[in-house]
Amino acid sequence: MTAPHTDGRASRWDRHRADRRELILAAALEAVRSQGASVGVQEIADLAGVPRSVLYRLFKDRQDLDEQLRTRIIDDLMAALAPTLNPEGTVTEAIARSVDAYIGWIVANPRLHYFLGAGSGSTKDHNSPIVSGTKIAIAGTVREVFERALHAQSAPVAVAEPMAFGLVSFVDGSVNRWLSRSMQPMDAGELSSFLHIAIWAIIDASLREVGITLDPLTSIAEFTAAN
Repeated sequence: MTAPHTDGRASRWDRHRADRRELILAAALEAVRSQGASVGVQEIADLAGVPRSVLYRLFKDRQDLDEQLRTRIIDDLMAALAPTLNPEGTVTEAIARSVDAYIGWIVANPRLHYFLGAGSGSTKDHNSPIVSGTKIAIAGTVREVFERALHAQSAPVAVAEPMAFGLVSFVDGSVNRWLSRSMQPMDAGELSSFLHIAIWAIIDASLREVGITLDPLTSIAEFTAAN
């Protein structure tokens, strides 16, 4: 049987399109980082060095561009958060490490974080599938940690899900409000310290409800080890 013929020109054109998409997304990321979510399509095209018409041949519309850009921003955020989602050290250290990594990324990238929730000035899409999916994935990872710990302590694991999703929503809401008030009335360090205490208080109260009294200086490894 003769192998199917591959058109080299089509392959080169696909690579060219992919390269241009990468160029535009990189330009859009830099434009939002430096100018904010209100940056226009023409400004992004100019920064990428392509005509506006080319941008719209590669992306269906501004909403499509926004969602692809969110994917890039989340990739960057998750690179900072990923090491903290497999907690190590004591419970206190694990909480501090994850909160400080998140707040630190936001302080370095406030406009990118705002864009995740709001999108561009032209679309104002507050229901991004990629953002919602990422929050669910993070909460799911936290839930798995709680489930392992509860199972190791022979405690009911059903509480793990509301604990995890409640904590992620609590942190997200606190941070978004803080950003909406131009990082006031607390500074970043004060907000991090508040969240350390509040997260521990929620975990502690939730565990006590299922009969577990936990010292926050207990190591994660010890707490999640089967008896």
